[in-house]
Amino acid sequence: MNNNCFVADIEGYAAVFNTPDLNGDVIAPGAFTQSLRASGAVRMLYQHAAETPIGRWVSFQQDGYGLFVTGEILLSSPRAREVHALLSGGAIDGLSIGYQTRRAQKIKAGRRITEAELWEVSIVTFPMAPKARILRVGPARAEYGAQDYADAFTQSVCAPRPPSPQGAQTAGWTPRSSPPEPGVQPLADAFRAATNILSV
Repeated sequence: MNNNCFVADIEGYAAVFNTPDLNGDVIAPGAFTQSLRASGAVRMLYQHAAETPIGRWVSFQQDGYGLFVTGEILLSSPRAREVHALLSGGAIDGLSIGYQTRRAQKIKAGRRITEAELWEVSIVTFPMAPKARILRVGPARAEYGAQDYADAFTQSVCAPRPPSPQGAQTAGWTPRSSPPEPGVQPLADAFRAATNILSV
């Protein structure tokens, strides 16, 4: 399988509200509201390593339980394929956030964080918040449908999709707008024609 245009969906809770983590800190409901409204992408990392981004977070939603996230692992990366295999096999399932505290009050065991700037959400072996877990891991899937592949030929391989309009989003990727390379357009036209024949 050519992994250049394949992704795998994941979802889970990156943070759990009103529950102490292993440091005794508690995140209050709504602590990420201001951060999620701001521009800039929240990165998907592996084990909090800035040099190993493995995908992109698509949406964030704060509910009564915590911060629910959905994302896509980009299987064009060897490390991302390794992480997907570990997730699919149940070897790892933790999520952990990287953030900067903006407002907090001292509590007996640690802090109650009422506002935080979210920088990244990592897939980890040992989450600081034990209940922050991935709930679903999807199989590898093509990033484009059959009708979309012809258009994909005229963009970069696996050109990032625009952000979803649902929930609090973190943009940071846009499709390429540069002209197609010579010879690519005829290939796209041929693919489009073949797809139309198959659909008759």
